[in-house]
Amino acid sequence: MSIGKKKGLGRGLSALFGDEKPKDKLQEINKSNTVSISVLSRNPYQPRQHFSEEKLKELTNSIKKNGVIQPIAVRQSKSDINKYEIVAGERRWLAAQRAGLHEIPVNILDLTDVESLEVAIVENIQRDDLSCIEEARGYKRLSEEFNYDHENISKLMSKSRSHISNTLRLLTLPADIIAMLEEGSLTSGQARPLIGLSNASAIAEEIVTKNYSARKVEYLVKTKKGINHKKKDQYDSNILKTQDRIEKILGLKINILNKKNNSGKIIIEYKDLEQFELLSNLLTKR
Repeated sequence: MSIGKKKGLGRGLSALFGDEKPKDKLQEINKSNTVSISVLSRNPYQPRQHFSEEKLKELTNSIKKNGVIQPIAVRQSKSDINKYEIVAGERRWLAAQRAGLHEIPVNILDLTDVESLEVAIVENIQRDDLSCIEEARGYKRLSEEFNYDHENISKLMSKSRSHISNTLRLLTLPADIIAMLEEGSLTSGQARPLIGLSNASAIAEEIVTKNYSARKVEYLVKTKKGINHKKKDQYDSNILKTQDRIEKILGLKINILNKKNNSGKIIIEYKDLEQFELLSNLLTKR
């Protein structure tokens, strides 16, 4: 896909969120008008695939009562100059249809494909969190279709590079786990330790059934014991309780690694010399 010269995010977002001066905004927005709902279509770059039914109902009731207060952002369709593609505000468009409206206020923006995707991702993350999988797919499109590297995506989204990389890695999980993440039965924190495991799907089912915390899953993966292991003593909740108790006493992060023969080791982490001296005093105190 040819998109021409890459432009910064600020131009599209500033016009959308009202950060530009009035003069600049007038240059960006070709029209601020009311159009027929029928001439609008969803954004092919929209990262959100699912909308909360409860929130959609709430918005529909609000629109029935107050109308659409904030115009939705659109750009002219490439295939039909009389139609428009939604850049941001698809939920308002859907709710307006449910509310029985025939027209809706819009701001018509001049955006490239990459700017349209940028605005759609940022608008959704800032205003109503995407699922981690929808977020990851948005980043993937920026990477594959518009040649963004992880560093550029992190700057665009104001998130750390490690967050971008870790979110993208979720897409390498089996399809059934991705489905769990999309429906919300599994969190990204619970799923991330499963990346690369041959028995990831079986473990994911166990996590959901027994409602294991992300911390517990991390512990199990680190000790290479797996949730479905036959021997009960290979997963001992008392170890985690002890670990939490010691952390509260020391004020430091620790990991207790228990082996099959019930031998093991305790790893205590410290961030600076002050914490090291505190730990040293506690351990040598008589």
